Amino acid sequence: MFEDKTLVCKECGAEFVFTAREQEFYAEKGFENEPQRCKPCRDKRKNAGRAPREMHEAVCAACGGVARVPFTPRDDRPVYCSECFAKMKEEEAATDAE
Repeated sequence: MFEDKTLVCKECGAEFVFTAREQEFYAEKGFENEPQRCKPCRDKRKNAGRAPREMHEAVCAACGGVARVPFTPRDDRPVYCSECFAKMKEEEAATDAE
C-alpha cells in the first residue's frame, strides 16, 4: 500500500526518504502531514532548547580506554566505554536467547 518517497527538507534542502514503514506509522497515529525536515534537522530542532549534557571521563573497566559518560563515576561500580558496553549488551542478548 505504501511506497518509499523522497522528500526535500525545508530546513537544509537535503533529500531524505520517507519510508513505507514510516508512512504506515504516521497513518496508524492519525498524522495527516508528511515530515518536512530530515532526521538530523528534526533532532537539532528538538534539542535546540536543551542544555548540553555534562560528560565525565573515566577509565573503561574492560579495555582501559577513555570512557565518556553522562554521570559521575563511582569507585565501587565499573564504567565501560561505548564499544565495550555494546559488546557486553550483545553477549548478554546472545546468552538470553539461548
